[in-house]
Amino acid sequence: MALGETGAGVGGSRHLGLAPGALPRQSSAMSETRSGNADQTAYWNELGGPTWAELSDLLDRQIDDIGQRGLTALAPRAGERLLDIGCGCGRTTLELAERVSPGGEVVGLDISRPMLEVARRRAAAAGVANARFREADAQTAALEPAAFDGLYSRFGAMFFADPTAAFRNLLSALKPGGRLALVVWRSLAENPWMTEPLAAAAAILPPGPPPLDPTAPGPFAFADGERVRRILADAGFTAIDLAAVDAPIGGNGLADSLTLALRVGPLGARLREAPEFRPKVTEAVRAALAPHVRDGEVWMSGAVWIVTARRP
Repeated sequence: MALGETGAGVGGSRHLGLAPGALPRQSSAMSETRSGNADQTAYWNELGGPTWAELSDLLDRQIDDIGQRGLTALAPRAGERLLDIGCGCGRTTLELAERVSPGGEVVGLDISRPMLEVARRRAAAAGVANARFREADAQTAALEPAAFDGLYSRFGAMFFADPTAAFRNLLSALKPGGRLALVVWRSLAENPWMTEPLAAAAAILPPGPPPLDPTAPGPFAFADGERVRRILADAGFTAIDLAAVDAPIGGNGLADSLTLALRVGPLGARLREAPEFRPKVTEAVRAALAPHVRDGEVWMSGAVWIVTARRP
């Protein structure tokens, strides 16, 4: 079970980030020509996005329970206009659209075209007319000033190259008194749903790359709550609050949970680089997940911050 890529809203409902080494290694030429969110854009359109699009139903199920905590914190109301930052495959955008009906509208923003294609198909299939999707980077996109009553993100806000600039841009799109609610991961060590599969694989895989700067764009970039407060305060937000929430992550059967662990996140990235270890890693991770099956579904502990704030 893993939601561990680096990408963002720039990026979408991810989660889904999760850990050092999640981006594929790049040639020196690419490193010289791409930086910051350009790397994220390339990743979520060329590799991460197609995988997430393929596995979107499983991924949404895995984090839906914990994501609901953020929706409760935002408290959407009928008639409001909301912005879903890093909307990914659109699950949260469509739920927000239902909550602001009648009379409201939700805009889902993401950099991943493959994921937005899924989001638009989902909206069309559900007949949702008050949700629309925009391919753009929330850090730099030209956003309509003071146009939204609320901003929301489920694991799509931790990947900005310059988070203060990104949230300053997002603040400009909020009406005075408008609300912000984010769901972001706390530290890797507090999330056994990620650490246990990684530990099972570590005994088999060769040593990985050294850890990145913990504040670099990635799923755990907002693990330090005080850093999050500083970023939002510097961007101009007030009434900033962080609530530590522990909740189960899961809901898929053992086979599907194993698929996610092996294909998404840092372990998926390692296996793409060393596919010869996949058979042994598969059995080790299966054994690590099996004790967590309850009534046919894998459930493990997850730890997040529910972050709320306002525009003055």
